Amino acid sequence: MIHGLVERPLILTMEELKTFPSVSRIHFIECSGNSRGEWKSKPGVTAQSSHGMASCSEWTGVLLSVLLDEVGVKPEARWLIAEGADACKMHRSLPLEKCRDDVIVAYGQNGEAIRPEQGYPLRLVAPGHEGNINVKWVRRLMLTDQPAMGREETSKYTDVLANGKARQFSLAMEAKSVVTRPSGRQKLAGPGFVEITGLAWSGLGLIERVEVSTDNGATWSDAALQEPRHRIAFTRFRLPWTWDGTPAVILSRATDETGYVQPTLEALVEARGRNSGYHNNCIKSWKIAADGSVTHV
Repeated sequence: MIHGLVERPLILTMEELKTFPSVSRIHFIECSGNSRGEWKSKPGVTAQSSHGMASCSEWTGVLLSVLLDEVGVKPEARWLIAEGADACKMHRSLPLEKCRDDVIVAYGQNGEAIRPEQGYPLRLVAPGHEGNINVKWVRRLMLTDQPAMGREETSKYTDVLANGKARQFSLAMEAKSVVTRPSGRQKLAGPGFVEITGLAWSGLGLIERVEVSTDNGATWSDAALQEPRHRIAFTRFRLPWTWDGTPAVILSRATDETGYVQPTLEALVEARGRNSGYHNNCIKSWKIAADGSVTHV
């Protein structure tokens, strides 16, 4: 159902929805709580435990903008409230500008129907926005002149700053990267050639650059970015390296097409304090010991 501040409220069956023009696009979805342990000095010991609340898929469905044109949005509408059919009646507010841009009402993932745990038969995909706003099991879209101010955008998914004020509707997931090899709990066989590799992504657009340091940030080298690159999607990076067998600390930092550069944890804490664990995109460090074992820093 699409209703609220519209000229022609509409109820669609799945068969009717699939008669509209479809798109297929590759995008990541990341929980805004991904890497939250790094805020509290409890860094993930592996790439999975520190950065694993993110994934990248090909999504197929109908652009939300097409459906909004179909129902006729009234001039006073500013927000869209999406509601899911799950037990908690998940609902999130999206700015109308985002809805008219690239949001997909998706029924397919990686060439097949969305699976039940991913929101079958229908979910929103709001490229680059925090995972919680990609509402699963969508049953209702309502146009309004203000956000819903529900639980997920008041007591949750807001960043409480050091001064006690809350940063709200900070929806876009900013540029981020992680080295996946070598990374925590892996072990290098011995001195010699190593291909450093990892993933980078940004909710603001295309990844334009990834730099890698093997000396704890003293110097940086540009990594190669694997093509094809897509906006708001995982990008694989690689850097050849010869390890001399001495202890080393490996870092990566991403830059997206807006010029935004992935920050250090210290920079984030200075800007936001430590009251919140959401939206942490700090640089991740891995330490290589003389015996080749890899741990978090």
